[in-house]
Amino acid sequence: MSAADRRAPVPEAPEVERELSFDMLKRGVWFAPVILLLASMVWGADGATSGLVAIALVAVNLVLAALGLSWAAKVSLTAIMAMALGGFALRMGLVCAVLFALRDASWIDLTALGVTVIVTHLGLLFWELRYVSASLAFPGLKPPADKEAVVS
Repeated sequence: MSAADRRAPVPEAPEVERELSFDMLKRGVWFAPVILLLASMVWGADGATSGLVAIALVAVNLVLAALGLSWAAKVSLTAIMAMALGGFALRMGLVCAVLFALRDASWIDLTALGVTVIVTHLGLLFWELRYVSASLAFPGLKPPADKEAVVS
């Protein structure tokens, strides 16, 4: 593949990145109360508020990743690679900035925040992996039904 090919516009394709991200968010909504309950049982009220902040941080991270990659997928392969690496660095910088800003807050338990961020991220990624691996041809999506096809 030449350098020109990597910069060529990408043909139209479904926004798989957005679908995957929003699928994970939909699944995460069902588990958020369980995560908050467990955090409050282990770390008390500070654990619950830390868990809430962590869940919000994970949700923002997933949405930003999806939006960035969806945009880059419409531009070029080089843009996808740059967005994947640069976007990851920027989003991890955002996570670090939030942790840095909240580290001295009296209502935050850093252990609860860190554990919840890690468990929520990995849990959602592994949960979504089950669905993606089940349909590699259409990750996170169901193929559209061809209404014009005649079954004989």
